[in-house]
Amino acid sequence: MGLRTKIGVAITATAALVAALIGLVVHHRTAANQLETARDSLDQRVLSAAEDHAAGVDRPRVLLNPYRMPEPLRRAAQKGQRATYLDRSGPEPVLWGATRVRGDIVVLKHSYRRQARNLEGLDEDLWLAGGAGTVLAGIVGVGLATVVGRRLNASARTAERIADGDAGARLRPRGGKDEIARLIHAVNTMADALAARLQAEREVTANIAHELRTPVAGLVAAAELLPPGRPAEMVRERAQRVRSLMEDVLEVARLDGDAERADTDVRALGELTRRAVRGAAGPGQEAAEVRIVHDCLVETDARRVERILTNLVTNAFRHGNAPVVAEVDGGLVRVRDGGPGFPAQLLASGPQRFRTGSGAGLGLGLTIAVGQAKVLGAGLAFANPAGGGAEATLDLTDAVRAAEEAGPEGGD
Repeated sequence: MGLRTKIGVAITATAALVAALIGLVVHHRTAANQLETARDSLDQRVLSAAEDHAAGVDRPRVLLNPYRMPEPLRRAAQKGQRATYLDRSGPEPVLWGATRVRGDIVVLKHSYRRQARNLEGLDEDLWLAGGAGTVLAGIVGVGLATVVGRRLNASARTAERIADGDAGARLRPRGGKDEIARLIHAVNTMADALAARLQAEREVTANIAHELRTPVAGLVAAAELLPPGRPAEMVRERAQRVRSLMEDVLEVARLDGDAERADTDVRALGELTRRAVRGAAGPGQEAAEVRIVHDCLVETDARRVERILTNLVTNAFRHGNAPVVAEVDGGLVRVRDGGPGFPAQLLASGPQRFRTGSGAGLGLGLTIAVGQAKVLGAGLAFANPAGGGAEATLDLTDAVRAAEEAGPEGGD
């Protein structure tokens, strides 16, 4: 049940309850006043009839010592009291009045049907008025809930856009100082603070990587001048890893901004996959298997596609197990391995820099792949298939321009 429905139901239920309470109060108050008025009138008539009877004057419609009368009224009259009694035991209500005069009981009775009908009419009017008020309150409540719900939905959508990486998303403030206005202000303030922190983080990351570029380049060049041997190989390997890490950090910093643009041309997706797989194979390492189910031409940035696929294959070798397979099926490229699968946190919230599930590396490879896919406008999904392992799927379906068979199914 949505918030709008809940607010509408709450207001309608409250209006119905208030209408019912008011109806009960009005009904009982009217009935009491009506009965009191009728009793006062009948009491005055009984008093006048008693005086006439004492004076020996007979009046019509006056009963003397009737055999059938309400027992509570008889007992009161026998005690010398002047009393009235409303009898509802018959087909219609009757108001009795009696008093004792010289041993006789003087009795008057009056039909109470008109008052009962008036009360029934009042009840019908109260029901109609309460129902109309409840319906009106429900309509007004739903209208107010709709306005509140729209403002809350706008706040939720903006917060989701900010969570998805749109640091420029903001809510339009409106007049007023209610709770929703405070929420809008808080969301905008949070977005400003978050954008400032992210921008500061990007600048620090880019500056550090940029400052390291020159000394790292010198370190790599110096390592190449070392005499042949195992120590020299280890130094060159570490220097290359530092330079590769530095380039990855710079690339992440660039992808965090909005300046990256794709340079598109038409290429065969199968050939791009083969080149990426060859580029991902390290020295002495067996390349991943390439399966072409259905090749096609895509209009995209070939360099960025190769970068994505290279990172996916490298991640599969680094954190998964053989066999590693890259499968091309139309505009989809699936990279699978036989390892333990992606961590649950990655599947839930996507890759995050400086965090990996295995504890090895800095989590930049998949972060770069996601960033490059975003620049291309392509989809990149991660899953753990039922058969085990991990599977990353690059979706370039929107980039397919002219599909053609590149050859029968097979490996490479």
